[in-house]
Amino acid sequence: MLRNVIEDDLPVFFKHQQDRDANHMAAFTSKDAGDWNSFLTHWNKIRADKDIIKQTITVQNNVAGNVLCFEQLGVPGVSYWIGKEYWGKGIATNALREFLKHVTIRPLYARASKDNIRSLKVLEKCGFTISGEDSGFSNARGEDVEEFVLILY
Repeated sequence: MLRNVIEDDLPVFFKHQQDRDANHMAAFTSKDAGDWNSFLTHWNKIRADKDIIKQTITVQNNVAGNVLCFEQLGVPGVSYWIGKEYWGKGIATNALREFLKHVTIRPLYARASKDNIRSLKVLEKCGFTISGEDSGFSNARGEDVEEFVLILY
């Protein structure tokens, strides 16, 4: 299920983003994943920005993650984060499919590190195709990481 993000979701999002494996997989994360004040400032900006479409992903009324649509590098992009306890259950795929029924902006872009096989599979199942490559500094890994740029028409 998807619903609007509420303030009570933020501690759960923060907890999800504390996981080392999740940060490594996501690669492009905040400089200090453990800084609650920075996290809260970032999410308050997201919540206040009317141009960002943001939804909380729930499973049996529990917060499982979030999915967003926002402008990134001058184009509309999508991103999502799923708590590790929900990995491998089809939740990311189902949530993104549902989100894309309501977010009809096309083309829509997504990015994933080349070694983030699970996320690449989710995006491909939802109709995204690889359209290019890029690289950038990963705070989570402390090095440059290659990524795929994907597009949904």
